[in-house]
Amino acid sequence: MRRDNHSLLEQPPWDFVLLGISDCPWLELPLFVVLLVSYILAMLGNISIILLSRLDPRLGSPMYVFLSHLSFLDLCYTTTTVPQMLVNLGTPHKTISFGGCSVQYAIFHWLGCTECVVLAAMALDRYVAICRPLRYTLIMHSTLCRRLVALAWLSGFGNSLVQVALTVQLPFCGQRMLNNFFCEVPAMIKLSCADTAVNDTTLAVLVAFFVLVPLALILLSYGLIARAVLRIRASSGRHKALGTCSSHLAVVSLFYLPAIYMYLQPPSRYSQEQGKFISLFYSIITPTLNPFIYTLRNKDVKGALRRLLAQTCRLCGL
Repeated sequence: MRRDNHSLLEQPPWDFVLLGISDCPWLELPLFVVLLVSYILAMLGNISIILLSRLDPRLGSPMYVFLSHLSFLDLCYTTTTVPQMLVNLGTPHKTISFGGCSVQYAIFHWLGCTECVVLAAMALDRYVAICRPLRYTLIMHSTLCRRLVALAWLSGFGNSLVQVALTVQLPFCGQRMLNNFFCEVPAMIKLSCADTAVNDTTLAVLVAFFVLVPLALILLSYGLIARAVLRIRASSGRHKALGTCSSHLAVVSLFYLPAIYMYLQPPSRYSQEQGKFISLFYSIITPTLNPFIYTLRNKDVKGALRRLLAQTCRLCGL
């Protein structure tokens, strides 16, 4: 154990050491296998959703446009963090350069805030589809969809730019042991030896805006949807309306609950030990489950997948 600690310390001065589960080395191999399998499943599932929404004309509605962007976000999420985690779990030197660390948390926050807005846009789409079905094509036209997607990506990038500008200026006074699996802004702030009041406040305000405002819009949309569904007399109609929303609600829960716990608590209560496992959850588990939630709960996606597989088999002569 002394040799392991010594090897961790013998790193270039601008490298950070990602401790992960260094205190439990016997868990590294099982975690490596779990992460590798989850990463492969996330890649296959999200790439399938993107291909289906692009190749099948029946999945050309705004709902599937937003879903393809959500899948692309999940692909980027996992690719930003998981390969680095796999390398660190497979080698004794669990390091990342200062530049690599900065790029990692910049992209991670960009994607996270973008996903908040995309999920809100998907809730708006479901509200219009159920509560304003006769005006759906007039309201959710292609121009509006493009603007909502652009708003999501640009607003997420703006937040990331602010966070990076504040975080890269922090002094670390030789402290390079980052108790996490990858670089993330709260862990970096916690590691700094300077007064981080400005960083803590800015992070709390911006994350509260990107989490609470979209979440409020999602809850409002589903409140109006629930009221409209209760007015439907036929039970089959109610089940159909709720079926179109259940997948999105499951994805929203998987994304928002860890994010709220992680970012919307006072800095004094932030625990790196708990934070690193919550980060692990929404960086790999959520992106892995999302495509399967939509595939298993959505008849249109399952139908498109069957048609694509049948067409592929015909082309291959099977």
